[in-house]
Amino acid sequence: MTTVRDAASERHRDKRGVFVQLWRQLPFFVWLIALWMLLWGQFTWTAFFTGVAAAVVVTRVFRLPPVELSGRVNIWYGAIFVLGFLVALVRGSLIVAWQAIDWRRLPGTAIVAVPLRTDDDLIMTHTAVTASLIPGSFVVDADRDRRILYLHVIGVRSARDVERQRASVWGWERRIVLAVGSQAQVERVRSDAAAHAAGGAG
Repeated sequence: MTTVRDAASERHRDKRGVFVQLWRQLPFFVWLIALWMLLWGQFTWTAFFTGVAAAVVVTRVFRLPPVELSGRVNIWYGAIFVLGFLVALVRGSLIVAWQAIDWRRLPGTAIVAVPLRTDDDLIMTHTAVTASLIPGSFVVDADRDRRILYLHVIGVRSARDVERQRASVWGWERRIVLAVGSQAQVERVRSDAAAHAAGGAG
């Protein structure tokens, strides 16, 4: 009797473990679908279902190490990230288009190094992809050990433009952490933002 009860309890724990693993992988799965649709530039049902198929292949067929997520998802900050990204996408497209037709001067370019605030591979990847998808900047290299992204940026004419670009990338990193980062990461980016604001005020 005890053996039967123990076996049932073991099966229950296994099912619960599978459910917890799927729940933790859900944000990554959804992100893969969104990334697929963004890369194709199509927000259609066809792009969605092919994105689902691609995400299944990536997460289930390829024998890759499991992605360890924080298990925390904030819907509010996730919505803020999506809306902010869409606004930045439109704004960046308009700026790049204007720079292309402005015959008065050529847009300056620069390679900008951006040291990230968090020590997490997934956050670093999300931040790099987001910065690359916005017109006007593209990640050309990433130093994983030192957590530094190197971006090629157009429209840079001064040191202030460089700092503005760094602040933009830090802003995306902060939004991503607030949406799907761990509690420790959230506290880190908030304290860094508060320290930066205090330094700027001083």
